[in-house]
Amino acid sequence: MSTASHIVTLIQGLQDVSEFRQLHWTGTYTEYLDLVKQDPKVARKAYQRLYDMIVSHGKDEYTEFKKRITRYRFFDDPMEGGRDAVFGIDVHLMRLVSAFKSAAQGYGTDRRVLLLHGPVGSAKSTIARLLKKGIEAYSRTPEGALYTYEWRGLDGDTEWVPCPMHEDPLKLVPPEFRDRVGEQLSSPDFQVRIEGELDPVCRFYYREYMRRSDGDWTRMIENVRVKRLVLSEKDRVGIGTFQPKDEKNQDSTELTGDVNYRKIAVYGSDSDPRAFNFDGEFNIANRGIVEFIEVLKLDVAFLYDLLTASQEHKIKPKKFAQCDIDEVILGHTNEPEYRKLQNNEFMEALRDRTVKIDVPYITRLRDEVKIYEKDYGITRVNKHIAPHTIEMAAMWAILTRLQEPKKAQLTLLQKLKLYNGKTLAGFTEDNVKELRKEGVREGMEGISPRYVQDKLSNALVNDEVECINPFMVLNELDSGLKHHSLIADEDLKKKYRELLGDVKKEYENIAKNEVQKAISADEEAITRLCANYIDNVKAYTQKERVRNKFTGQYEEPDERLMRSIEDKIDIPESRKDDFRREIMNYIGALAVEGKQFAYRTNERLHRALELKLFEDQKDSIKLTSLVSNVMDKDTQEKIEVVKTRLIKDYGYCTICAGDILNYVASIFARGDAK
Repeated sequence: MSTASHIVTLIQGLQDVSEFRQLHWTGTYTEYLDLVKQDPKVARKAYQRLYDMIVSHGKDEYTEFKKRITRYRFFDDPMEGGRDAVFGIDVHLMRLVSAFKSAAQGYGTDRRVLLLHGPVGSAKSTIARLLKKGIEAYSRTPEGALYTYEWRGLDGDTEWVPCPMHEDPLKLVPPEFRDRVGEQLSSPDFQVRIEGELDPVCRFYYREYMRRSDGDWTRMIENVRVKRLVLSEKDRVGIGTFQPKDEKNQDSTELTGDVNYRKIAVYGSDSDPRAFNFDGEFNIANRGIVEFIEVLKLDVAFLYDLLTASQEHKIKPKKFAQCDIDEVILGHTNEPEYRKLQNNEFMEALRDRTVKIDVPYITRLRDEVKIYEKDYGITRVNKHIAPHTIEMAAMWAILTRLQEPKKAQLTLLQKLKLYNGKTLAGFTEDNVKELRKEGVREGMEGISPRYVQDKLSNALVNDEVECINPFMVLNELDSGLKHHSLIADEDLKKKYRELLGDVKKEYENIAKNEVQKAISADEEAITRLCANYIDNVKAYTQKERVRNKFTGQYEEPDERLMRSIEDKIDIPESRKDDFRREIMNYIGALAVEGKQFAYRTNERLHRALELKLFEDQKDSIKLTSLVSNVMDKDTQEKIEVVKTRLIKDYGYCTICAGDILNYVASIFARGDAK
């Protein structure tokens, strides 16, 4: 079999013809009524369908700083495996979904423009893209199925004429019968409401076929064919997007349609609905969603159309009566444009019809890291990125977005750690909650993720380096501030550079800590040291003596050993008795539960033991000899062991493992080993 034949056979086996048939289903009007009777949700309005689509993907609930938060899995982008996933703004996404829920239940939000508002690069467009992508995918599922109809061509035409605005076939029910028909089709779970007038083209065919049927609606409806409607942004079916252009090249017909001059010659009049293209963004987005990009940049003439569309659910095509629409109207804008709207007294009507949903920058470090890992993960880049590189860049970005804490003893970096879920002595969840309340502007200004992504890209395309480390990226971030297009204030640039200095100091501590752990990673040595410490603490607290394993003699507890370990985690002399009793009580509690004590179960003690072992071993390893380049064979072997541990346990490569050892060696060489 040839390669081409093999590929054709492969595709033949993969394709799903039955799905194609389902998505292209056609049937009579009676068959459609049977479908609605079986599942009344087929007749949902646009907001109801959008809300159900979001909920259909499931949700998770968690508590953060004593606040119950719902995380909707839809915003993880299950349609494309996380490509457009939105991180770290669950609270704001909850507000957006609440607005959809309110609109779905007809509580008034359905008559508003939902306005996503936030700084540049804060995922406003991503959320809009996700919603469009989600409703498109949902319309292809059995649960999200919706239907429209088409008319038999007049004068014996074999072609069927589709409804230009993809309207619900139930709108063909005469107004005087709609309430009773709605009752018949409803279920205990869902109330079918038939609302709205037909569009001009369908009104034309409706009247014509009613005339030919002598007013018999049951005969007229035989000229209607119902079909499945699959929403598609590319095909401009049920999903519209409108973007501002310059005033000379844009007019309101882009929203409501325009005359088809070629067809005027066929039908003889520009007021014949068949000579009009109902293909404006409002027309084609009926039954779905329309997105207005940078909505507040629109000319006032467009905003008038927007007001009527949102409040009345009607649009006014040229030379025709108002048409009913059923669609979600979603806009997004940045902060300067929104401030302009607030200060413009002539825009009061739009302000009154707007529901503003804030979409700020992320203020939680672990979520910011997810953004960059999505773009610069192991599978996406062909260079090694040293551990903590992305974390440090994200840390700086978050610091620029936080407001200075009012508590004098709290630094901005500590505030960042509290927001990230770290516990700090003296700070409770209530304190963090207060900090959140104080920071009303947090996330609405600062550095955009796009700037950080640009600088990470600059570092990655540098052909002179094979591995990217934190300092390379931090230096890129620093040098880029000179020409940053959105930061003109020199004082602000100075502040951002100071924050880069804070991040470098934090990385210095992380680097020292990691090398210390690699040096003291001898499990047997730590276990022996721990056992020795526990034996002495037990004897001390119970006022006993310790048996020396080498001489067999009983001796007083080794106070020097115990204090050398406790000093590593800043236990003062006055608190040593409390700490030792705390350790023994902890061991006793584990024993009651039938569990055995291990040094790893107590984080503070684990850290103290690591630091003590590091203190004992660092002189034998002679790390500072890396700086002087004078190294004996024994030292070289020990350093290679440490380097291997860094590669195996911490994710370093050969290059960055050597870099971090050299960097930490230079710190120790200047006497800063703490």
